[in-house]
Amino acid sequence: MGERSDRAPLLDWEEVQSAEKSTGADSKDRLSSPSNSRGLSGSSASGLGWSGGPGGPDGCGTPPATSITQKGADGTLRPDALVHPPDSGPGDMPLEDRIVTWEEKDQIVSVFVVTFNTRTGNMLEWCLPKDMDLEGVEFKAIASGSHRVTTDFIYFRKGSYFGLACFANMPVESTAERGARMKSVGILSPSYTLLYRYMSFLEHQVRLQLQFPGHYSPLEAFYEDKRALLLPSGNDVISVCPINAWGAAINHSMHPEMKITHPAGCMSQFIRFFGEHIMVLWKLALLRRRILIFSPPPVGVVCYRVYCCCCLANISIPGVGVAVPEFRPFFYVNVADISALENELSYVACTTEKIFEEKRDLYDIYVDNQNVKTYKEGLKPLLRISNADREKYRKLTEQRKMLLYSQEENGDCVSSEEDLFILFFLEQNNRIFQTLSEVAGSPDPTLTAESVRAMGLDPHGDRLFLLHLLEIYGFDTLLVSDQLCCS
Repeated sequence: MGERSDRAPLLDWEEVQSAEKSTGADSKDRLSSPSNSRGLSGSSASGLGWSGGPGGPDGCGTPPATSITQKGADGTLRPDALVHPPDSGPGDMPLEDRIVTWEEKDQIVSVFVVTFNTRTGNMLEWCLPKDMDLEGVEFKAIASGSHRVTTDFIYFRKGSYFGLACFANMPVESTAERGARMKSVGILSPSYTLLYRYMSFLEHQVRLQLQFPGHYSPLEAFYEDKRALLLPSGNDVISVCPINAWGAAINHSMHPEMKITHPAGCMSQFIRFFGEHIMVLWKLALLRRRILIFSPPPVGVVCYRVYCCCCLANISIPGVGVAVPEFRPFFYVNVADISALENELSYVACTTEKIFEEKRDLYDIYVDNQNVKTYKEGLKPLLRISNADREKYRKLTEQRKMLLYSQEENGDCVSSEEDLFILFFLEQNNRIFQTLSEVAGSPDPTLTAESVRAMGLDPHGDRLFLLHLLEIYGFDTLLVSDQLCCS
């Protein structure tokens, strides 16, 4: 793969419109359906850090309901202008609406402020609750190298929780602060699929902290309104859901990474950035390999790639993949996470620290810009693009063109590229494992060139991938025809 800049294709994600300029109306939250698996179809509000303009690139987005803030008459931020949207009442609303209300509420376990001190470096300035274990969060909320950017947002993991922090760097006339004040405001939650809802709030609060250091009352009110109920052990979150809603909730929650709503164009950027090599990442994700993505700051756009990689490995056939390691997103990691990554069998993460490339025992695949590399000899053949890979990429490209044409000509704002992308790989994965299950249950459990083509794979170019797949997913009863020789 040729070396290209990591910056140019992603500039539109960095030109974040401030929350105060957002003019879209609140959209009605709803659960996804099987044909539209994301939590908020096409929602991408300006000011949320998801897109470069109102409604997102496809013009179909509307902002979700979030806490908002106001400015005074002089245009400065008002620290006392925090407004929370009213909670939905328990009236005779549809079941889906009740489930969404249950999922959205009481999910924040901590809120915190991190600052950069010229003498001591990153430090935790303030947090709620006071007894929360936030050791190391100061290095997650302000990524290494962030002093070179003015704003950023960071997804990360902290123990069993997921975090989102918004960072800002403001010039100040202060010798003690060396001309710059840097802070980050973040939250922790049991699920990363809901964190995006608070992006606008965090963006505003970090600017507020830069202009009015030490004013924590909006954060205190936010925590009291959104905090989760913890069990005495502090390890789990108590979620209250009507008993008769569990069935529908489980159906809609089978694939949590499919419910997250990222910016309109997130998947489109991912596809354009990697091109047909997205098929290489797809195979590695399906094989549950440890994937580490390097990029200099800003790190927010790279966290999107972590999410996109996770979407490549979705399988919805019951029982398939139960015994394989869970393909989990770690999002941003730094040197403090080395010990945690040493114990992980499968993950996808991103970092701004180049030293990770030397820690070859921590990862199987290292992604630097568009370059997908491995130092494991047994995996190097998997980086080659097969004929079937090119054919799948061609089909994906054609489907995208048809969707874009439909959006332009017919004003189709229901379908999105994110849905198309996720369902494309979900169907491909299901096709593979459905075929494997059928062959395994046949009188002659032998994979022939014909059955491999039925999976959408190349009998020659994908032979090694197929052998790895059989081993990892436990199809050890299957035989491979001698006709499937290496190319």
